[in-house]
Amino acid sequence: MSIFKPLIQSKPYSWPLSGEWQLDSTAVLVIDMQRDFLDPAGYFGALGESTSHLHSAIVPARKFLNAIRQHNVLVIHTRESHRPELVDLTDNKRLKAERQQSAVGSLGPLGRLLVRGESGCDFYEGFAPVSGEIVIDKPGNSAFYATDLEHILRVKRIKQLVILGVTTDVCVSSTMRDGNDRGYDCLLLQDCCGAATEELHRSVLASLEREGGIFGAYCGSTEFLSAFGQYESKLKLA
Repeated sequence: MSIFKPLIQSKPYSWPLSGEWQLDSTAVLVIDMQRDFLDPAGYFGALGESTSHLHSAIVPARKFLNAIRQHNVLVIHTRESHRPELVDLTDNKRLKAERQQSAVGSLGPLGRLLVRGESGCDFYEGFAPVSGEIVIDKPGNSAFYATDLEHILRVKRIKQLVILGVTTDVCVSSTMRDGNDRGYDCLLLQDCCGAATEELHRSVLASLEREGGIFGAYCGSTEFLSAFGQYESKLKLA
């Protein structure tokens, strides 16, 4: 597997920290691109939240995913979801959703909210996994919580994580922080992520600027693919 020497010109440091990276040591995490968050009739809409900023991430995320799929990169999709019996729903999460009149498991236009097997839980148009890609169902915010994600990453000898999806300030940020604590060098694709408001989205980017990139780095998907493409061109000419 080819080693990439050119670094991604991300903020607040050039990614990755090691100075080089390989495709087979990198995983792309696509966080919660499902109808319950992106469709106004889903769970996020039931909370009374706007999906307008979330939708700004759809086209860039689709383009990035289609581009990166042309290469041998591990792609993992997550869905925030619960078992139909709700045996994995904590009282804390249940009560918060009930206070917003959007109880997890209650019936909405796309089926029971945040429940596996329902239409709302399924992936939004253009984000269905293709053959060989992995799906992680998670009952909480972080993709590492109560899942086998870390085990999969360790078995595959992954060192770097490229993260995109929704929402920037909750599930994306929670996953990035947990990944960082577990020793992964994380890169967030800012234009491929969305939140309830642009202010919430930008607050996460601002937090990444702290302490030299305390949770990881961030850049746009265009910058990532451009650096990737330039390196591939050099390989072909070599």
